[in-house]
Amino acid sequence: MNPELILYGTSACHLCEEAAAILLPITDAACITMLQVDIADKDELMTRYGLRIPVLACNGLELDWPFNAEQVVEFLRRQKD
Repeated sequence: MNPELILYGTSACHLCEEAAAILLPITDAACITMLQVDIADKDELMTRYGLRIPVLACNGLELDWPFNAEQVVEFLRRQKD
């Protein structure tokens, strides 16, 4: 079973758009679900991620921006270990 990825960000965040552009080809190729969560919808998420977005999360692990495709692939590999 493939892990579900969560990309924390906000609307109109150009870094979040860059992160999604890196992630989409990887998740599509691996048939992995990626959920994009707008942190502006919840105070607790704003407090946790407000200065760190975009943040990729999966199975309790997080990958903070900046990241590239190779780092995402390694992050996903760690999910399977």
